[in-house]
Amino acid sequence: LQLVAVLKAILEGEKAAVLKRDRHLPLSFHRRQEELKFSLGLQRLQHRVREIQALRDGPAGEGPGQEGSLLSSPMASAAPQELPALILEAVKELEAAKQQVLKRIQIWKRQQQLAGNGALFEENLAPLQKRCESLVEVYFQLHQQVMAASAELGAELLPRLQERFKEVLSSLVKR
Repeated sequence: LQLVAVLKAILEGEKAAVLKRDRHLPLSFHRRQEELKFSLGLQRLQHRVREIQALRDGPAGEGPGQEGSLLSSPMASAAPQELPALILEAVKELEAAKQQVLKRIQIWKRQQQLAGNGALFEENLAPLQKRCESLVEVYFQLHQQVMAASAELGAELLPRLQERFKEVLSSLVKR
C-alpha cells in the first residue's frame, strides 16, 4: 500500500506538471480518466459483493466456485454485525457508479444535441451500453445477496435497501 501511495503521489505530481504546462488536456484524456474511474468503482463494487457473499457463507461455507482463499481469511473473523454495514457501503458505491453512468448518458445526449448544430459527434453507443450492462449485472448480484441476507438485515433496514435498489434501477431505465 505504501508503494501504491508513493506511485500515486508521483503520478499526481506529473499530472499537475502537465496541466501547468499545457493548461488543459485533450478531451480524450478526460474521457479515458472517466472510464478508468468507472472501471475501478465497478471492480470495487464487485469485490464488495464477493465480500458480502463470503461473510454470509461464513468460514465453513467455502463451497465450490468460491474464491475462499482470497476472501475467507479476513472475513472468517468478521462478526455478523458487519454484514449490514458492508451492504450499506456496497449500495452507496452502487449509487455512485449509477451517477457516473447517468452523467455519461447526459453528456452523450448533449453531444447529440450539439451535433444538430454541426459539432462533431461520436455515434458509437457500445462503450455506454457496456457500462450500463456491467452496472446492471453487478446490481442484480448485489440485490441477490441482499435478498439472501434479508433475515440478518432486519425489518427496518430491508425496506430502505429495497427502495434504494428500486430507485437505482428505475433511474437507469428511465434515462
